[in-house]
Amino acid sequence: MFVSFGRAVIDLVSEVGYSGVLLWRSILAMRMIPRSVRLILEQMRRIGVESLPLVVMTSVFTGAVAAVQAAYQLMEFVPQIYIATAIYKSVVIELGPVLTSLVVGGRVSASIAAELGTMRVTEQIDAMDAMAIDPVRYLAMPRLVAALIMLPVLTVFADVLAISGGFFVSYASLEISPKTFVDGMKLLFFAHDVFGGLIKAFVFGGLIALMGTAAGFRTVGGAVGVGLSATKAVAASCVLVLIGNYVLAILLFQIIFD
Repeated sequence: MFVSFGRAVIDLVSEVGYSGVLLWRSILAMRMIPRSVRLILEQMRRIGVESLPLVVMTSVFTGAVAAVQAAYQLMEFVPQIYIATAIYKSVVIELGPVLTSLVVGGRVSASIAAELGTMRVTEQIDAMDAMAIDPVRYLAMPRLVAALIMLPVLTVFADVLAISGGFFVSYASLEISPKTFVDGMKLLFFAHDVFGGLIKAFVFGGLIALMGTAAGFRTVGGAVGVGLSATKAVAASCVLVLIGNYVLAILLFQIIFD
């Protein structure tokens, strides 16, 4: 048991160290962004545009469920106007950035890890090293920049769609008038709530891309190793998004914006 625990600790430290070095090299490679615009735009399409159908479905039903749950818990105790306030607050602060990052992260991190893992086991990345072509600049940095840009964009879509879903459910099922719903959103509207959610999405985007890239670069063992790397990337990105959400909630809403 102690041997297994020690090996797990060593593996964790190794993963954290490798990811930290990869992040630092990717940040240094960002000075080459003007020469990598085509690569970044391609990754923005794959990470953002191709994830949009998943975000649409998730967000609409998230807003609808938020409306039903808010009404179930609050309808008998507070005026209807606060139902809309609860939906708006829960969506822009938590549900929008976190659920979007989880559903997009599962798809994107697995895709990145599988793609780069395949390149690793087929020695394409080794060939780039042999030809003095920096894999971090051409493979890691564009994915990191694209994820940092697209996760906040997808979160904006998710916020709008989730609030729209909550609006229609409130109007159709809960008999909350459109004016009451809009007034409820305005009642406790603070710009820093929206900015806080987008800052979360920005950080989560970086974590998702970093976990996928690190898992792909460290792939060994052929096709089986590629599958394991994809699974590891999804698990790591989801766990880090949840941990990061807790840390950012304290930093943003209890220290910075308080």
